[in-house]
Amino acid sequence: MGAVGRPEFIRADWVKDGAVVVDAGYHPGGVGDIELGPLLDRVDAYTPVPGGVGPMTINTLIQQTVLSGEKALG
Repeated sequence: MGAVGRPEFIRADWVKDGAVVVDAGYHPGGVGDIELGPLLDRVDAYTPVPGGVGPMTINTLIQQTVLSGEKALG
């Protein structure tokens, strides 16, 4: 999981073969916190940047807002 706030800070050679890579960062130029290019043929799965975890974050926030509203209304 990468969420350090620095573009491609996590180097590809730090990641084991067969890993599942979740990159929660986004920076200008469409890059995340993980150096993804060299990993594409080495990992089992990865979240693309952009478009990876962002939609799930938005969905979760909407769901929690609805549940909170329902709870407040009784």
